[in-house]
Amino acid sequence: MEIGRFKLTPLEFGRFRLDGGAMFGVVPRVLWERIHPPDEMNRIEMALRCLLIEVEDRQVLIDTGFGEGRSEKFRRIYDFQGSGNFIDDALRAAGTSRDRITDVILTHLHFDHCGGSTTDKEAAPEPTFPNARYYIQKRQLNHARSNLERDRASYLPEDYEPLISAGVAEVNDGPWELRPGIDTIICDGHTPGMQLVRVQDAGQTLLYAADLVPLASHFYLPWIMAYDLHPVTTLQEKRRILTQASEEGWIFFFEHDPFRATGKVRLTEKGFVAADM
Repeated sequence: MEIGRFKLTPLEFGRFRLDGGAMFGVVPRVLWERIHPPDEMNRIEMALRCLLIEVEDRQVLIDTGFGEGRSEKFRRIYDFQGSGNFIDDALRAAGTSRDRITDVILTHLHFDHCGGSTTDKEAAPEPTFPNARYYIQKRQLNHARSNLERDRASYLPEDYEPLISAGVAEVNDGPWELRPGIDTIICDGHTPGMQLVRVQDAGQTLLYAADLVPLASHFYLPWIMAYDLHPVTTLQEKRRILTQASEEGWIFFFEHDPFRATGKVRLTEKGFVAADM
């Protein structure tokens, strides 16, 4: 698809599964299982979908997926389904390659969002995209390094510390703009300093919603992940952003929805829902 001068290409980096209860928090299973049927281990299917933005001489990648080189145990726990070379496969299908990526924006540092940022994890991890700058939020990096018991299992230092060591990471503190038409919105409910990426041109807006709205079903305001550190903050952020998006006709890009890559939101008497529901 195109947003004005920006060419946007979804990149499918595989599928995995997470616990359905964790994905919907206090929402009873009887409600969410009708949309997302769980397996025998109560896990639901999730996409690993990233976004390539092409404009002039820049090729911008938003998030990098699960990551190559994970252990067999790790892959089994999350039922990862994808080729052993999924990054190159997806980039080749989009007509590009690792060395042509100029910028990588990491929405946050959980392993399913930044795992593909480095390679050769067990030996000498190094940046996956040799000619790219990587963009990280300062508060997110500090939190990843805090080793907080609540969510430390989501952070694997080999995914992001080599970027710092190699001098290819740019650490921003708050909203910033990569170039005219590509900026960020900072959210703190899921994790401190998560940066959503907004693309705007020619009267159109696309929002890469990351884990604020990972699935289209998360348009429902109370449907908030148990993974979120501050669910009430997430609720407030969703209400604010979804209100503006519904009024202005924004397109949402879903990183984890297994059924759709994009969609719009509308406000009904019962609250926010996907525009085609």
